[in-house]
Amino acid sequence: MTTIAVLGNGRVGGNLATALARAGHEVTAVDRAPGAASAAARTAEVVINATPGAGSLERLADLREELRGKILVDVSNATADGPDGLPGDLLYPGSSLAEQLQEALPETRVVKTLNTMLFPVMTAPAALAQAPEVFLSGEDQQAKQTVRELLTDLGWDTEWITDLGGIRTARATEAAILFVPHVIRSSGFAPFAISIAR
Repeated sequence: MTTIAVLGNGRVGGNLATALARAGHEVTAVDRAPGAASAAARTAEVVINATPGAGSLERLADLREELRGKILVDVSNATADGPDGLPGDLLYPGSSLAEQLQEALPETRVVKTLNTMLFPVMTAPAALAQAPEVFLSGEDQQAKQTVRELLTDLGWDTEWITDLGGIRTARATEAAILFVPHVIRSSGFAPFAISIAR
C-alpha cells in the first residue's frame, strides 16, 4: 500500500483517485481548498499532479518543501485553451511541463506518464480494442519503478509500459496532446491512446 495524494479532483484526478483506492492504496484527492494541497503532499509518499497544466507549475512550485524527496507523478499537459475549449498550443514549446517542474523542484523526483490518452483509458486500458501504450519519462529509476507498479495496479500490462528515458523525453509525449483536439473533432469523444505500433 502506498500513501498517495492526488492534486486535482476533476475527471482525471477523481478517476485516478478512485481506481488507486480500489487497488488498495491510501488515497487523498485534493481540491483547491486553502492548505489542502500542502497538508496532503506533506504526508504522502507519492503525489499525482492532475491539476490543469496551465497552472500546474505555479501551484506546485509553492509546495517545494512539502514535495522534497517525494515522487511527483505528472499526468498533465500544459496548453492554452483552444477556441472550442479543447487543448490549444503548447505553453512550453522547446521544453515541457515535466522539465519545468523538475527544474523548479530539484529535490523532487518527477515522473511523467499517462498524458498521451483520454482520461478513461488511464484506469481502463484493456477496454480499448487494441493494446495501448503508456510512457515513462524521468531521471530517477527507483521512482519510475514505483510508478510502473502503480500503473500495473491501474490495469496496465507490463508489456504496455515503455520507459523513454530522462525527463527531457517528456517533450515528445506532451507534444502528443496536439493530436487530441483534431481526433476529437474528427471522431468524437471516444477513449483513445497514442501508441507505437511495432
